[in-house]
Amino acid sequence: MINVGIIGSGFIGPAHIEALRRLGFVQVVALCDGSQAQAEEKARALNIPHAYGNVDALLAHPDLHVVHNCTPNHLHAEINRQILRAGKHVFSEKPLCMTPDEARELVALAEQAGVVHGVSFVYRQFAMVRQAASMVEAGTLGRLFAAHGSYLQDWMLLETDYNWRVDAALGGASRAVADIGSHWCDTIQFITGRRITEVMADLSIVWPTRKANVAGHQTFSQAADAVYEDKPVTTEDFGSVLFRFDDGSKGSFNVSQVSAGRKNRLSLEVNGSDGSVAWDQEVPQQLWVGHRAQANQTLTDDPGLMNRDVADSAHFPGGHIEGWPDAFKNMMAQFYRAVQAGRMPEKPLFATFHDGANVMYIIDAIVKSDQQQRWVSVAQ
Repeated sequence: MINVGIIGSGFIGPAHIEALRRLGFVQVVALCDGSQAQAEEKARALNIPHAYGNVDALLAHPDLHVVHNCTPNHLHAEINRQILRAGKHVFSEKPLCMTPDEARELVALAEQAGVVHGVSFVYRQFAMVRQAASMVEAGTLGRLFAAHGSYLQDWMLLETDYNWRVDAALGGASRAVADIGSHWCDTIQFITGRRITEVMADLSIVWPTRKANVAGHQTFSQAADAVYEDKPVTTEDFGSVLFRFDDGSKGSFNVSQVSAGRKNRLSLEVNGSDGSVAWDQEVPQQLWVGHRAQANQTLTDDPGLMNRDVADSAHFPGGHIEGWPDAFKNMMAQFYRAVQAGRMPEKPLFATFHDGANVMYIIDAIVKSDQQQRWVSVAQ
């Protein structure tokens, strides 16, 4: 069995634990949180045998093979450093870190450590996203010339919606782009096999001041008798981005956390000379295939209908609902196959620290483009 430690038990930590337990050859043996008492409480709730109140103590746990970093953004870089210096395989939540310089440092540390390293870009693991990528690679769409889409949510729509991500010191200089636009960029690059090299961005803040509950309750919780304090906002709620790929083809996308009714809608379309594909994360089991001279198609994630090289990303016969938790399982399965082998694959299907760093460079270019109102090249 592969022994795993989890650092952080907020929204995403338990999602990692659930996916790992579905693999069958991995066991979560230790949990670390902000205090010993908090860690012990969470460990009991999640049926994890060992609890630690600091990272060093968790890293010293006997026979620990892999560590997952599921902490808030501002802690990612330093904790990833600690894990790498301890010589453990590491799986980090996105973003990999907060700055491009940190990203370069972490990539170098990961390579020096010789460990398996991954970043949690999960949308590339949906069966229909894998199918779209397979079709592009096989040349089914012909010459690609455009990609476009959006990632829309509404959980920050109200003036009283507040979360630690709003604070640039905790979440980073970008919010909507870094939090969800990062997923869109990774997914579109995975499908097309191309890299975004230049961006032109226009970002906007819908609520320059938000009202934060002084009791500390955050978005998704409601309190009728809440007392609020004003908090200035410096991170974007909405943004539009034009981009250029490394082969000269072009595209655009919008990101929003203030689009009423859109709960988690990552949508994208890729256009080629022989056809198009489009995918919507809120209808994840369908891939629209567009044609010029014949009827359009809607492909579902039936393994018997998918391209053979990606059919194993759908686990049940057609008509059986699969979604985000199943994509998460796919991601963990690919990462842990590499852990079993003891080395990074030649062409990893999971996102690596290299991919995490690349997305950090894209985010940095988008922020600079908005500030300077011009096209900005993405660092390589």
